[in-house]
Amino acid sequence: MAEEPCQCSDCKRFYKEHDRLIREFPTFKHQQELNWASIQSFRTLCSKVTSELQRQLSEKESNEDKSPEDLHISDIEITEALDELESVNAYLYSIEALMERIFDIKISTNIESKFQEIANELAPDPLNVDRLILNRLFHQTPDFPDKKNIN
Repeated sequence: MAEEPCQCSDCKRFYKEHDRLIREFPTFKHQQELNWASIQSFRTLCSKVTSELQRQLSEKESNEDKSPEDLHISDIEITEALDELESVNAYLYSIEALMERIFDIKISTNIESKFQEIANELAPDPLNVDRLILNRLFHQTPDFPDKKNIN
């Protein structure tokens, strides 16, 4: 028996985003570009935050007007964050190196069409009128206009 997918709010948000990415980027080439852009934007953001934290840390070290206790707590937090972000940046760099290999792969137009076909099956448009009607029938929602209240 197949397990039901988790229905917690985080998982639901993930499933929704997962399906949206398949709908909006339904080909192999689209997925390559999407993943490359995602990794690059993540690296850019992490690098910028790392630089900013390093700047703040060096400013705090040169500024002796604040109480040593406040500086100590903030310094520890910033130092821990910098260590973690350096690890994240290293992992992202590794992923980027692997992604370069994926970009070496080329897919024919016929196979790209198969990607689009399967994408439509995996993540059909939730706002498609036929899908909305089917969902309402399946869930028997009382707001469906063609349903009459039988009493």
